[in-house]
Amino acid sequence: MTYFMSVILGFVQGVAEFLPISSSGHLTLFQHFFGMPEPDQLFNVLLHFATLLAVCVVYWRDIWEMIVEFFCFIGDLFSHRSYRGNPPEARRMVLLIIVGTLPLFLVLPIKDRVEAFGTNPFFVCGALLVTGCILFLSDQMGSGRKTARNATLLDVLLVGAAQGVATIPGLSRSGCTISAGMVRGFDRRFAVRYSFLMSLPAVLGATLLEVLDVMELEGGVPPENIPKYLVGMIVAAVVGYFSIQLVKLLASRGRFGAFAFYCWGAGALFILLTVMGWTFVPVAA
Repeated sequence: MTYFMSVILGFVQGVAEFLPISSSGHLTLFQHFFGMPEPDQLFNVLLHFATLLAVCVVYWRDIWEMIVEFFCFIGDLFSHRSYRGNPPEARRMVLLIIVGTLPLFLVLPIKDRVEAFGTNPFFVCGALLVTGCILFLSDQMGSGRKTARNATLLDVLLVGAAQGVATIPGLSRSGCTISAGMVRGFDRRFAVRYSFLMSLPAVLGATLLEVLDVMELEGGVPPENIPKYLVGMIVAAVVGYFSIQLVKLLASRGRFGAFAFYCWGAGALFILLTVMGWTFVPVAA
């Protein structure tokens, strides 16, 4: 893997992870049509971890408040204190994120089979077309009024189920979860905030498991790859930060339709290129 490839994949990850256009789908298609050798799994996970850091920077205040409320809740349990009245929004947000993450455990037994679909460009392109339809339909809906204070457990379970379905390569995780939130009547800004905060446990867990596997099976990270990993992570984190800000702006204005047209166009273009058997000049490894 070259530094150039590291920068390109970092940029694609930073853009596509948060814009509702599927990061996994774009990485797969870039590798296929530009002849890029597939990066090792650890690098893929580190790119996702870098975009997780971008979420932490954007929503640091929410995250800090949730951490504080989580430990306050644990303290209340041990002291046998009951909270009178409505709990703080941050404490309720912790519960909503935990419940919304549960459907991912149903995907774990079939994770490898689902990821295998990513090797088929036709399948990935078809999933991009479906993503476009999801975004277009969600754009037609008005903004709801539900926030962390009145969203129900059923609401977040369904949003979590959308996150589980979005593990299919070519489906956008952010697009599916934000759209599902809008269907359940979430305020547009809350739908975006919940979608990104809900990604934190899943990405962090996947990162830790992958790093442990690498340490156990390969005895560590090859030292010569560390600088390339860091370059890709920095690019993914910086680009991801600005991508989150763009999604927040467009979602609040109900402008997801622009991404729908992009997904349709990209899916149709890559299907045509696949039928023609067209690949670009390979990038040197």
